[in-house]
Amino acid sequence: MKHTLLLATLFVSIGVMAQQPTSAETYINDLKMQQESASTSLYKNLKFENVGPTIMSGRVVDVDVNPTDPTEMLVAYASGGLWHTTNNGTSFTPIMDNAMTINLGDIAVDWNSRTIWAGTGENNSSRSSYAGIGLLKSTDWGKTWSEPMLPASHHIGRILIDPADTNHVVVAVTGPLYSLSDDRGIYTTMDGGDSWKKTLFATNMAGFIDLAAAPENFNVMYAASWEKDRKAWNFDGDGEASAIYKSTDAGQTWNKISTAASGFPTGSGVGRIGLAVYDENTVYAIHDSQFRREKSDDDSASAKANSKDILTKDDFQGMTMDAFLQLEDKTLDKYLKENGFQEKYRAQNVKNMVRSGTAKPADLALYLEDANTQLFDTPVKGAELYRSNDGGATWSKTHEGQIDDVFYSYGYYFAQVRVDPKDVNKVYVMGVPIIKSADGGKTWINISRENVHADHHALWVDPNDSGHLVNGNDGGLNISYDDGETWIKNNSPSVGQFYAINYDLEEPYNVYGGLQDNGVWVGAHNARENRAWQQQGQYPWESIMGGDGMQIQIDSRNSDIVYTGYQFGNYYRINRETGDRTYIQPKHELGESPYRFNWQTPILLSPHNQDILYLGGNKLHRSFNQGTDFTAISPDLTQGIKEGNVAYGTLTTISESPFQFGMIYTGSDDGLVQLTKDGGVEWENLKGPWPANLWVSRVVASQHKKDRVYVTLNGYRNDDFTPYVFMSDDAGATWRSIAVQLPASPVNVIIEHPKDENMVFLGTDNAVWIAENGGAWSLLNPDMPPVAVHDLKIQPKANDLLVGTHGRSIYKVNLDALTLVKAGPAENAMGYYSKKIRLAPIDGFRASNRYGAVRFLSDESPEPSVEIAFYSPEAGKVKMEVLNADGKTIQEKTIDAIDGLNFYEYNGSVSEAGVKRFDKKDAPKKADNGNYYLPAGTYSIKLSGKGGSASEKFEVK
Repeated sequence: MKHTLLLATLFVSIGVMAQQPTSAETYINDLKMQQESASTSLYKNLKFENVGPTIMSGRVVDVDVNPTDPTEMLVAYASGGLWHTTNNGTSFTPIMDNAMTINLGDIAVDWNSRTIWAGTGENNSSRSSYAGIGLLKSTDWGKTWSEPMLPASHHIGRILIDPADTNHVVVAVTGPLYSLSDDRGIYTTMDGGDSWKKTLFATNMAGFIDLAAAPENFNVMYAASWEKDRKAWNFDGDGEASAIYKSTDAGQTWNKISTAASGFPTGSGVGRIGLAVYDENTVYAIHDSQFRREKSDDDSASAKANSKDILTKDDFQGMTMDAFLQLEDKTLDKYLKENGFQEKYRAQNVKNMVRSGTAKPADLALYLEDANTQLFDTPVKGAELYRSNDGGATWSKTHEGQIDDVFYSYGYYFAQVRVDPKDVNKVYVMGVPIIKSADGGKTWINISRENVHADHHALWVDPNDSGHLVNGNDGGLNISYDDGETWIKNNSPSVGQFYAINYDLEEPYNVYGGLQDNGVWVGAHNARENRAWQQQGQYPWESIMGGDGMQIQIDSRNSDIVYTGYQFGNYYRINRETGDRTYIQPKHELGESPYRFNWQTPILLSPHNQDILYLGGNKLHRSFNQGTDFTAISPDLTQGIKEGNVAYGTLTTISESPFQFGMIYTGSDDGLVQLTKDGGVEWENLKGPWPANLWVSRVVASQHKKDRVYVTLNGYRNDDFTPYVFMSDDAGATWRSIAVQLPASPVNVIIEHPKDENMVFLGTDNAVWIAENGGAWSLLNPDMPPVAVHDLKIQPKANDLLVGTHGRSIYKVNLDALTLVKAGPAENAMGYYSKKIRLAPIDGFRASNRYGAVRFLSDESPEPSVEIAFYSPEAGKVKMEVLNADGKTIQEKTIDAIDGLNFYEYNGSVSEAGVKRFDKKDAPKKADNGNYYLPAGTYSIKLSGKGGSASEKFEVK
């Protein structure tokens, strides 16, 4: 059919090639083609319903407030798009969903002309900071958007509009997250974006993360470059090229002002810098210093520990055997218990191990090394605030010592500062938490509160009302009118950033999901997402885990038993009925290198026995007793440890064949796909025609054929947006690519329909796709915004597809109508798609004399609603007839059908002519609104068009 042919001609056929960053031209062209394919998709009328949740929200990167009316503002979410409010955040409307991307780094607004500049691509460097397509401009408040400007920018740090000439715009381009680029720099336009000039370049590793101008003189501006090197296994967020620059001609020329003589730090440890300009001479710069702290004997960890009889892991580094054996058992046991050592490791046992040489004192430090210790235990200086009173010529630190517990380790996430436009000494710094100073940065207080999320990225300070703050963080938007003493939570948009979702088999069934920095939540799939809960006192979704929420497994025998956790493999078995929770992360043996766990550690309940749980570190672990005890059933299934400060060389996906217990596939973050057919006794490394070292996002054993398996790989961490999707019908001995018709976009998830082996669904960083008949891909969700899809699940009883997005919460769509598209047995020789009109079964309704009654104080009147779902092989007019039990027409309508799935809402009415076909005693009466409605009885609906005719019966009870 023409839809398949169209996709084949539109989308670049991307074969398996050497891994390399995707060009901006290829990526943008494919996004355009994806938009075009939405208008021709067979499924463009399919209804995707957003089921929430909303209250925990998602990461805000910027806010822009109307200076003449602070109740109106735009809020930019990192991966959730641009939202508009005119009622101080009481409600929001999305205004960027029609653009090619909704990934944002910064926005700027000319409120007089209502012109919006959207810098796409998040300005943070998180694990899920998605690239953009450059700078977009809208002159009609988001109805339409320009062609991408600066298309190779990937991530944009800041946009400034000249208040005296709004065609003059200056942009800080951060550049790609993972690869080198000469497109980083400061860019200016004098003609509203028609042409651009690069006016400042640092290096191909150092982009520009911040840009700020003097409020009264746009000619004076400051820019901050940031050298960083991000890899999947390491983040180096500092370097010689991190610096501050100044321009006195509105961004046309620049001078580096953070020199050794200036007093601002220079050298290899200079990290991310944020800027705030009070006036032409007074500038604040927050620095995430990656220089190491100097330790004295007085403040060393050992000295503190010994003085309090408390041990820390640092104490065991270099400790001799004699010194270890002299430790008091009580002190050593306290250390072992508080740090989660297995029960068998207590003072006397460990001392015996050290005496016998089976363990060393240093092993008690090694035992605790994991990704979190790399994150939080690195002894860097962290947050430092500097101030210049002479236009950046000289700088001085505003405080003694360090500002602790605000930034942590390699600061990919923070370093923004704001100054009150009316008070040069009132300063705000965003991190974990948000802090403020009333004395120019000498002393600080925490202004986060109980309803404010910890991680802060955006802040607007009202220039006309000191203490009025609008704050954006990982948990959405908060507004304060008392300088942070109390905050309003403004989280009505559905912008949750889900990593993983799942469902149970209850009626109504529940949906579970783990979110970026917002824990794990559960709620009924049909829970009402409105404000009624504020009156009732209970939000319909429940939080069951904190941290960064990860994968969820639910016992199919008892949905109160849930397995979930947070980042780096910290998993629990939860009994929701009793409230009990048991920590179940597998533990290595003393003296062994610690297991490595991915940020999104995979877990799986065996389809053969719900007491059997698999959990993947760098080895695969299996428990026969619900996670109480684990046994490693594999060697290291990765390429091994790689030096860096990010957990790597870990498993990312696990799948067990439903046909054979112990036939298990795994995939790793460093490109290995492995198979065991005997429960882990022997393992085979499966070689496929894909580039080496790619992140394996999914390996899925088929539900329909024992030896069928799917593999998807993701090049996001190399700025490679090629879709890698492969299928094998011989348990991985041979493979074929099934991605040749997909546009450029990294692939996150693939699933089969549980009842139809020819129906496969794919989630990418932009959309949901469906493959019919083993590889003819079609866009399934044209009405959803272009948001990253991290997970897909199909609830088998309801036949609902659940879509877990990383930016727009969870969508639900019923798949019943998809069977209409497929050719019937008699048509199979003519192709996959049916050539005939096909009509889905129709649900009836109950008769009522209230239909059509005019409501008091309302123009509305209640009516029944009957959904007519049908497939038309061609676009055109389709006649719909409602027939009585005698086959006589009692209502007739004309429907404008597309070629594909159609949905028409019939209101249960009868025509004037149709009323006469009833017996007088049974004839419907005219309602207040002038309509007649079907009385109780059996009826049928008949559709007629170019594809023939089809009919279905329904009942009015």
